Amino acid sequence: MNLSFVVLLPFFGAVLTGWVSHFGRMKSAWTAGAVTLLAVLCLAPFAPTPFAGETVLWRLDWIPAVGLDLAFRLDGLGLLFASMILGIGLLVILYARYYLPERDGLGRFYAYLLFFMGSMLGIVLSENVILMLIFWELTSLSSFLLISYSYRKPESRRGARMALAVTGMGGLALLGGLLLLGEMAGSYDLSVILTQGEAVRADPLYTPMLVLILLGAFTKSAQFPFHFWLPHAMAAPTPVSAYLHSATMVKAGIFLLARLFPVLSGTPEWTWLVIGAGLATLLIGAGVALFKHDLKGLLAYSTVSHLGLITLLFGLGTPLAAVAAVFHIFNHATFKASLFMAAGIIDHECGTRDMRRINGLWRFMPYTATLAMVAAASMAGVPLFNGFLSKEMFFAETADFSTGFEYGWLLPSLVVASGVMAVAYSLRFIHDVFFNGEPVDLPRTPHEPPFWMKAPVAILVAICLLVGILPALTVDPILRMTVASVLQAPPPEFDLAIWHGFGLPVVMSLVALVGGLSIYAARRPLFRIAARMEGWLDARAMYEWLLAELMLFSGWITRRLDNGSLQRLVLVLLLTVLVFGVLGFVGSGSPLTGTRAILPIDGVSLTMTAGLILVTLVTVALHRRRFTALVVVGALGLLVALIFVKFSAPDLALTQLSVEIVTIVLLLLALYFLPQRGPDESSAARRWRDAVVAGLAGLGAGVLTWTILTRPLESISDYFIANSLPGGGGSNVVNVILVDFRGFDTLGEITVLALAGLGIHAMLYGLRLPGLTHDADGRPWNWDTHPAIMAALARLLLPLALLVSIFIFLRGHNEPGGGFIAGLITAVALIMQYLTNGVAWTHRRLSSNMLPLIGAGLLIATLTGLGSLVFGYPFLTSSFTHIHWPIVGDFELATAMLFDLGVYLVVVGATLLILIHLGLMHRATHPGADGSHANQEPA
Repeated sequence: MNLSFVVLLPFFGAVLTGWVSHFGRMKSAWTAGAVTLLAVLCLAPFAPTPFAGETVLWRLDWIPAVGLDLAFRLDGLGLLFASMILGIGLLVILYARYYLPERDGLGRFYAYLLFFMGSMLGIVLSENVILMLIFWELTSLSSFLLISYSYRKPESRRGARMALAVTGMGGLALLGGLLLLGEMAGSYDLSVILTQGEAVRADPLYTPMLVLILLGAFTKSAQFPFHFWLPHAMAAPTPVSAYLHSATMVKAGIFLLARLFPVLSGTPEWTWLVIGAGLATLLIGAGVALFKHDLKGLLAYSTVSHLGLITLLFGLGTPLAAVAAVFHIFNHATFKASLFMAAGIIDHECGTRDMRRINGLWRFMPYTATLAMVAAASMAGVPLFNGFLSKEMFFAETADFSTGFEYGWLLPSLVVASGVMAVAYSLRFIHDVFFNGEPVDLPRTPHEPPFWMKAPVAILVAICLLVGILPALTVDPILRMTVASVLQAPPPEFDLAIWHGFGLPVVMSLVALVGGLSIYAARRPLFRIAARMEGWLDARAMYEWLLAELMLFSGWITRRLDNGSLQRLVLVLLLTVLVFGVLGFVGSGSPLTGTRAILPIDGVSLTMTAGLILVTLVTVALHRRRFTALVVVGALGLLVALIFVKFSAPDLALTQLSVEIVTIVLLLLALYFLPQRGPDESSAARRWRDAVVAGLAGLGAGVLTWTILTRPLESISDYFIANSLPGGGGSNVVNVILVDFRGFDTLGEITVLALAGLGIHAMLYGLRLPGLTHDADGRPWNWDTHPAIMAALARLLLPLALLVSIFIFLRGHNEPGGGFIAGLITAVALIMQYLTNGVAWTHRRLSSNMLPLIGAGLLIATLTGLGSLVFGYPFLTSSFTHIHWPIVGDFELATAMLFDLGVYLVVVGATLLILIHLGLMHRATHPGADGSHANQEPA
């Protein structure tokens, strides 16, 4: 067992949970809970190591050429976040079982939640920052699915799009920042990066790198000016809000600040950027929260404010500020998750979240009220609760930081003002909801929820109390362990005590408490003022205006470039390439011709070149006569295959021939639905213009080719030739490259091929188009589409073609051939049966559903790659051996052949899927085309 199990379990659990939901609502809840609990059990054996001051590392080479390994680390910071993600996630799973309505099967919800959980665990446990970025983007996608869970509601769709747009933009910035950081540190592994702080801060690219990374962190953690998306994410179901606002998503940016703190902090740029964003977020969130009438709206803006508080602490850059920041991360997770769950209970039982209506709930639900009031007191920073301790540290650190500055009083004053607002909105949560008169026109009569719905809230509230009363016994070891990993140094001396004597932090806390009480007492005139000022600080309006302007600009660009004409788009593309190509030649200052000797021109090459030019000109001249042009293009493909033969590339020649046949058949089927002669759409002037542009493009391509080929070339082909047999076990270098050296590329290519086939399947499924009944001269088509002699010959050829396909497949590792070519040969052989015997006849003998075949091919290719991971080798590492069989003799077995089998199945499935659907469209256009009539069905 290793750390990868902790991260990957939720992903597999998401699939399993979605599947078991078919067997009942409770099955998905139990499965999601069991998967999360199993992840906790997988994490538990590694927990003692971070407490001992050591780091657990697990690594598996993945794509070492680009510095990307599947590597995970567990230190104090990772353990704290992973524990919060799994612990609060388990409580949210239990809570959601009772919160979501009975009509909800829960399978989709829990699948999204586990997907989100796995993505967050990937962020906090990644050792490689590029791997961290992959999980970072997965959190954006999974949070989009969670926020838009109730996709029929416009506010859910709008909130999800807003969150994805803002965090996605930040993710792009973070990509640039992490790439720069990796280059500065000389590695993309955190074990190296965290030791290169001085070198990184001294680098001239430090400032742009810092800005890019902070953009990623600020957008994810809703820091000013990107804070507006988080309150709109409350359109998600309350269990999602509880999870997203406490232990996940918004804490990802905070985690990034903590993780890179020893590398990036300690400079004026870090201090002012991070403090500025944190302070603005702290004040705006606290100010807006008080005046929100929606219960979740108040909590959402309070989350924004507390995230600003933590960010500000990291901006201070001192070790004790880091201690306070880590402490408040933990405290905020506990009281905010419990508050959101309490708000969900109130909404669930009352039918509304409007605090102007949900008054006096103490009489109806005293237990829930008690739990919510404790959590709210912790949020306000009342003594004897955990929020008080971290807020005291916050006040102390801001006061110490400001000492010696000319306007040193300003920062402590502003943070006290935020504390005043925090007390005021927490008091409003308590008083307006549970006291303050009687309920007003509630949709439902409130009452206590089921016990297990309250249990998660009670557990979190108990933690708030225990940490607040006994901090040294409960959280002190955790805090020291986490801070040591944040600082990458021994933690500073600090004392977690309820009372440190009367000092400035205590005065600041008293001012916050008294000021909060005063603000709440004078709330009614303040509410009237706030109502008149509503929208003044609404960053969402700026976002929507900017989005609308971008849409208008993109529409203007599109209208100028794209008028629906493919020729125009090709013209724009060619002109752009020409302009940049000329600029590249002009600015280089190098001669066009290099020093490399030119090979002599032989007669065969000259003849082939002349043939290519001739066929190309004929195609241009006859392009309006579509069938004739297609025949000429087929001749062009054959010439290209001969060129490959001339230059000793038999694999490419075989592939070219197979692709040419499949392409011609596909185009023939498509041409059936088009007029035989294309319209004359071009004037003489336009044809001359196109000829000039095409000539210049061809001339430019020729000059570029000449420039490259006349210069010395150090090709990587020598490496492949030298290592093909000893490293890949095959003498066919081309095939070994495809299935071994560049197997990852091939896996991507067959995945794209499969997706293309699925896309065409979706577009053509059930589509029926009218075909032509007469040729260009008005003569009717001959409906005898399946001549008996041709049908009989095709049936005889099928076993031979399949045998040739198998032969080509088996010899591919050492001789010209392989899975791709064999797949095309098989596809051509089967297509022949459709063309000669008809769709109906072939369907009775061969299923037209190629989707399982494509899926099986992708699965085999992927499992072949994963198999190498089991033995501790990089993904898609192949192995081979030689065995001696009786009669056959020496025979090679290579795992690459299994991968090639996957390629073979995907090629056959995708090709047939496309052509069968075109054939089905053809079948529906005239009677008897499928061979269903007795007089047309071959014997």
